[in-house]
Amino acid sequence: MNFPGRMTSGALLLSLSCAALAQSELDVRVKPSNDELKANVEGYIGGVGDRDEEALLRFSRGAEEQARKAAQALGYYQPQIDSEVKGGKVPRLVLTIDPGEPVHLRNVTVRIDGPAASLKAFRVPDNAGLKPGAVLNHGRYEDAKRQIQNQASRYGFFSGRFVSQKLLVDPQAGVADIELIYDSGPRYALGPVSFEGDTPFDEELLQRMVPFKAGTAYDSELIAELNQALQSSGYFEGVRVDAAPTAATGNVIPVAVKLDTRKPRTMGLGLGFSTDVGPRAKANWTRHWVNAQGHSYGWETEVSAPRQNVGLWYDVPLDPPLTDKLRYAGGYQYEELADTDSLSKLLTVGPEWHSKLPSGWQRVVSLKWQHEEYRLGDDSGLSTLLMPGVSYSYLRSDNRIDPHNGYRLQFDTKVAKEGLGSDNNLLYGTAMVKGLTTVFDKHRFLARAQVGGSATNGYKSIPPSLRFFAGGDQSVRGYDYQSLSPENSEGDRIGGRYMVAGSLEYQYSVAEKWRLATFVDQGNSFNSLELPSLKTGVGVGVRWVSPVGPIRLDLAHALDDEGGIRLHFSMGPEL
Repeated sequence: MNFPGRMTSGALLLSLSCAALAQSELDVRVKPSNDELKANVEGYIGGVGDRDEEALLRFSRGAEEQARKAAQALGYYQPQIDSEVKGGKVPRLVLTIDPGEPVHLRNVTVRIDGPAASLKAFRVPDNAGLKPGAVLNHGRYEDAKRQIQNQASRYGFFSGRFVSQKLLVDPQAGVADIELIYDSGPRYALGPVSFEGDTPFDEELLQRMVPFKAGTAYDSELIAELNQALQSSGYFEGVRVDAAPTAATGNVIPVAVKLDTRKPRTMGLGLGFSTDVGPRAKANWTRHWVNAQGHSYGWETEVSAPRQNVGLWYDVPLDPPLTDKLRYAGGYQYEELADTDSLSKLLTVGPEWHSKLPSGWQRVVSLKWQHEEYRLGDDSGLSTLLMPGVSYSYLRSDNRIDPHNGYRLQFDTKVAKEGLGSDNNLLYGTAMVKGLTTVFDKHRFLARAQVGGSATNGYKSIPPSLRFFAGGDQSVRGYDYQSLSPENSEGDRIGGRYMVAGSLEYQYSVAEKWRLATFVDQGNSFNSLELPSLKTGVGVGVRWVSPVGPIRLDLAHALDDEGGIRLHFSMGPEL
């Protein structure tokens, strides 16, 4: 007997649920059309929910008032606003707005008083919307106040205040006057930096990481630099920097740093592949700190079919310790060069002085002793060289992993003198320039140029590591790794005195992480300064932007050599 009743109740509940899901609508109509005002009104009112026709009628009076406030915020103080509720399956509240003539600014005074007025970096907001004759916009007025307060917080004017902040509106006359006068008060200074936490380091080493001296005028960027410096030192797992104005004494803010030292040792393992060397494995081990002076040491190794090497290093931080260091390095490398008839067994050792110049250039001054046993085709030899050298590099990039714009410059030179720890005279140098630019977000243009050369009076005894080869993933695609080289009478590639290589590449973004590429490469190594016969390779490729940088897969064709299409695979940042 009750079964039909339960069915009826279920149908009624379903009907009520569907009605609740039917959202009412807000329809804002501005005449003449004004998209900014329409959006502002909609933002002020928000949604109208699931109100029925009667509820919308009650809601309409409040909606008119909200619309009036939204119009006033944009300078329309005498709008005509009409509301109408239209019933039906989806009830609608229709607001029709005639904004009328806006209020214009008449007198505008925005001024900074006090010591901040003489600080070039502290700027008075320069907004065209705050000029006499501009339409009044309350948002721009509030933005100007906020900009002043933000600058005061950044540059340490913590006792500053607005002595006048007036916005006077005469709706009948259609004009408004603004007066914003900010008295900055004194500028606070940064006090001494104290360090807390269980750290094994000398206070002197920690203080050398601080990018400012006690008494320096406050700048929040200096606090950020201190935090970044400590984080990037490699010594700490956690860093917290506190510089609270409320703790100031005599307008001097003490800086307290809480440090959490990282574990002293880490080890890394990795696998990779490139068509130059095939599969390869890498491993490294680092002792991040050895003593209270922050010394560190470690080793790294790489193994592939044509090349195996291991390197050891010991670092001593200098001043400033984050960019300058003295490195004692040594290593051994075994490499098959160009083909199986040529090989090199290279031992190197010597100090390196790493420093960052004020201009942003990275400089490495070195003194390397190298001992190399080699075979080039039918020739074999033993070379010992003591070479002072210097290298400079500069990188400007908008992203470390996947830049869109930037360039890299790199120069390297070294010299050896027979009789001064060397068995030959040698002047050796290389240079590389890379550039990248992106146009309209999707079009990327890359260029690369490399040159190298050597001068010696005994070239036959110059070892393979100081000769030049071209061809491969990072040189001239379309040709095998190190295949572009002068040859001896037996056809063995023995390397050249000089090298030149260049590349032009265009990439088009087809998706967020995917790009198509086309390129042309040119280059060769040679023994004469006469205009060389350059080899050219052209091709197409695809790029996938992985978390460690772009992975590149290219198909390249050598225009000046017999053979088909060569596959090139490589990965890493493009600058």
